[in-house]
Amino acid sequence: MPAGMKPLVAVVAWAFVAHGMRRQARSLTSHCKPWLLLCAASMCQAVPAAEWVKEPANAARRAELISLVRQDCGSCHGLTLKGGLGPALLPASLKDKPADSLKWTILQGRPGTPMPPWQRFLSEAEADWIVSQLQKGFPGER
Repeated sequence: MPAGMKPLVAVVAWAFVAHGMRRQARSLTSHCKPWLLLCAASMCQAVPAAEWVKEPANAARRAELISLVRQDCGSCHGLTLKGGLGPALLPASLKDKPADSLKWTILQGRPGTPMPPWQRFLSEAEADWIVSQLQKGFPGER
């Protein structure tokens, strides 16, 4: 690989990993030198996940997401998110759960349980934002 391409491949691999696309990063890095794996891993550790989660595009969508979590998720997880049919969604109960796992649970649901998939209503970025907010303590409706 030309020397000028190495940094570009490292950045692309990091972007895949940072956005939950580990399979694509592995595919990309399997064709590259082992140093790339170290470079990509060190870059991911340097950028905490909470720093790359973006706010929803506008205040209206943010309000919709807050309402969705409080009302729709709250119908099973409790209106105060302290649990009900589904488990509690409070920072203390989520602290040991990986953000990617929570995001995919939101988007894909849990087959064989009452947890439905929400991917028809949410983008991956919005699911990331919801997870980030739940891990910090979800905001109230305004």
